[in-house]
Amino acid sequence: LAVSGLPVTDDTIFEVGSVSKTFTAALGGVAMHKGLMKPGDPAGAFLPWLGDGALARTPVMNLATYTAGGLPLQFPDSITDDASMHAWFAGWKPTSAPGDSRQYSNPSIGLYGATVAAAMDGDFAELMQREIILPLELRSTFTRVPDERMDDYAWGLNRNGRQVRVNPGALDTQAYGIKTTASDLALFLEAQMDAGSLDGGLAQTHRPQFRIGPMLQAYGWEIYEDPADLDALLAGNSTDMAMKPQDARPLEAEPTLSHALYNKTGSTAGFGAYAAFLPDRQAGIAILANRNYPNADRIRAAHAILRAMGAID
Repeated sequence: LAVSGLPVTDDTIFEVGSVSKTFTAALGGVAMHKGLMKPGDPAGAFLPWLGDGALARTPVMNLATYTAGGLPLQFPDSITDDASMHAWFAGWKPTSAPGDSRQYSNPSIGLYGATVAAAMDGDFAELMQREIILPLELRSTFTRVPDERMDDYAWGLNRNGRQVRVNPGALDTQAYGIKTTASDLALFLEAQMDAGSLDGGLAQTHRPQFRIGPMLQAYGWEIYEDPADLDALLAGNSTDMAMKPQDARPLEAEPTLSHALYNKTGSTAGFGAYAAFLPDRQAGIAILANRNYPNADRIRAAHAILRAMGAID
């Protein structure tokens, strides 16, 4: 590790940032598979504190795909507790109709996680442990690193060279709160490639809902139909894609994805992560670092490794 000089081992725990969104999607997939919620259910059916505002009527699928109508990338600084968060969501005004555009958003996927927990009648972190982490035998994956594993928890290195770890925030566990090892993340990707994992719950998250520029937006995962197209991968993981609204084209029928790549990047102030898998090739890659390297560097490195593995033609 760059901060301490210690070598990375199978026990080294990293922050994975927004790769956490795929774990939130997985929990949602389990809820849907159990019949506790449906993609078209309005968020207000699970969260009465949304009142009668726009988000109360928004389908949960749009929250999971960042197409609720313009929820921002981050919460305003004024959100300091649950009460202020609830009031902000209840009073939020969309800038477009649900499904018209995609604006990448922590509040959006965070609210989706809150609806999933309400549908499953439990605490989100406890449900994640019970329904995802334990069944998949992810023994070094946490929403909160326990005291006995803190020595394995890497320190991140921010752009000023200071040691950092992620700060708590509104709905942080749902949006960017997972900490895990490279080995556990690889196991999570293996489970994604097994259609029967969690009784089929993970397969729910792989269904694309919108075409967004060079990629298809599913639940948490972003899908590329031509994995060999490095330019498309770079464009789909670009700053513009994360920071600016993008036109969303609803899919009238689910496309045939015979040789597709599913991916997700994630970052915190001191960590950078990338996860990708190709189900038909039974190949995947998990890249974790205690420095927030540019997405483009991660994509190029992963693409080169997958090509060398023969997973990409």
